[in-house]
Amino acid sequence: MSRNFQHPQPWPEGAVIYQIYPRSFRDSNGDGVGDLKGITQKLDYAARLGVDAIWLSPFFTSPMRDFGYDVADYCDVDPLFGTLSDFDALIEKAHGLDLKIIIDQVYSHTSDQHPWFTESRQDRSNAKADWYVWADPKADGSPPNNWMSVFGGVSWEWDARRGQYYLHNFLTSQPDLNLHNREVQDALLQVTRFWLDRGVDGFRLDALNFAMHDPQLRDNPPANYGARRPSRPFDFQEHRYNQSHADIPKFLERIRAVTDEYPNIFTVAEVVGAHALEEMKAFTAGETHLTTAYNFDFLYADKLTPERVAKSLAGWSGAPGEALPSWAFSNHDAPRCISRWAPTSGNRGADPQQAAKLYLLLLLSLRGHVFVYQGEELGLPQAEVPFEALQDPEAIANWPATLGRDGARTPMPWEKMGQSGGFSTATPWLPMDRRHLPLAAGAQDTDPQSVLNFARKAIASRGASPALRAGDITIVKAPPGVLAFFREKEEERLLCVFNLGHKECALPDSLTPVGALRLAAGIAGDSAPKTLPALSAFIAG
Repeated sequence: MSRNFQHPQPWPEGAVIYQIYPRSFRDSNGDGVGDLKGITQKLDYAARLGVDAIWLSPFFTSPMRDFGYDVADYCDVDPLFGTLSDFDALIEKAHGLDLKIIIDQVYSHTSDQHPWFTESRQDRSNAKADWYVWADPKADGSPPNNWMSVFGGVSWEWDARRGQYYLHNFLTSQPDLNLHNREVQDALLQVTRFWLDRGVDGFRLDALNFAMHDPQLRDNPPANYGARRPSRPFDFQEHRYNQSHADIPKFLERIRAVTDEYPNIFTVAEVVGAHALEEMKAFTAGETHLTTAYNFDFLYADKLTPERVAKSLAGWSGAPGEALPSWAFSNHDAPRCISRWAPTSGNRGADPQQAAKLYLLLLLSLRGHVFVYQGEELGLPQAEVPFEALQDPEAIANWPATLGRDGARTPMPWEKMGQSGGFSTATPWLPMDRRHLPLAAGAQDTDPQSVLNFARKAIASRGASPALRAGDITIVKAPPGVLAFFREKEEERLLCVFNLGHKECALPDSLTPVGALRLAAGIAGDSAPKTLPALSAFIAG
């Protein structure tokens, strides 16, 4: 299929991207699972939110052991989500609404049901024998080294057909591709072209620093984790050799060469680990790599403090050749930020909806691109999912030491009535948290004080402000618990002040703005206060 869709305008600096988790956004056919037609039906909602683009989590053919991140066919839609024609219709409607579409690409591993792996595992001499990471056992039959899987246990699985182990950094059903093999790279670049030809505007590259391993298969050294003993075997090691190989940026140069053949393509790397900042910069350096990258600075943080924000921002100075960073406070892999940073227990007087507005305003004030996860604009807390209803293999394996991912993946509440809140006419694949129903999009739509309408105003304010969209950022001195910075571009200079603490704070004269109040969360009146309430903020200038 040739690319024939009308393209939106070029990507703006500081784009706002709305993440949709397809299984949980909208079910159009009554099977309890969200699908592409359901997303298409709700694209007007995303357009009214004011975002620039949508990122779709995987919808590809998959046995769904890891809910789409185990791909069995990179170039087709799983029947659970619809068809390629449904995807084409989604693209066409999105572009008609001036929305761009980013899709996930999982290049570090496939499903064990992918035809490539089916062929590779047959013997040691077939055409794809070296397309995955295979290794002989040690003399005693044990795995070739000490590498551990993210999801628990060793990261090697024995295969009797070849008499070898294969590497899996995640589930045993997710064998790692051998990206040191140029034929594998070529095959993945054909996948890139397939989706570009269908009209996508960019890619989010999943688990990118897992894409290449140390060919010598050296043991990882133990990690220095201090007094906080890890809950997963994976975290006992420093991941020096099973990921983050120095040749990954060379592969990214090849991806960039392909995407540069198409207009205005946006690429973002997901990077996690102890050396994420260095890798993000290597993956996005200059004009020959990816557009941007994000890590888990905020996604896994159990507290939000001015010091944490300042440290994260300090890594991106805006030096020549440096990419703009990307930021996310919530996504499908992490507990929702409102439950991590403003739990209703232990913080007397904390208002979760006020906190939701504060966090949205901060996210939308940061320098760089920002990702808003579905339901974040509604102020949804982390859902409570009972053990018997869990679907996430990581949550099941580590219960109850980790919260897992299901609580962030429950269905989107569209209406406040019914068992599934307008998500589906059937029982949803994950239960709807009853606390989410009063926060449904339909219930908030007509309430001018709702989190949803605040999110719309905040996104619109960012889009209309050169300083917020693409200006410099300078952090200034503030009282404990308060974060303050200026955003500046050309003639516009904005003061942004956030009380991230759970008690009110008096502000010094230096944080009293000269200009008018542009936007505020948790503040009564039209002028900036001398005392900033807990979990409140303002932008003025």
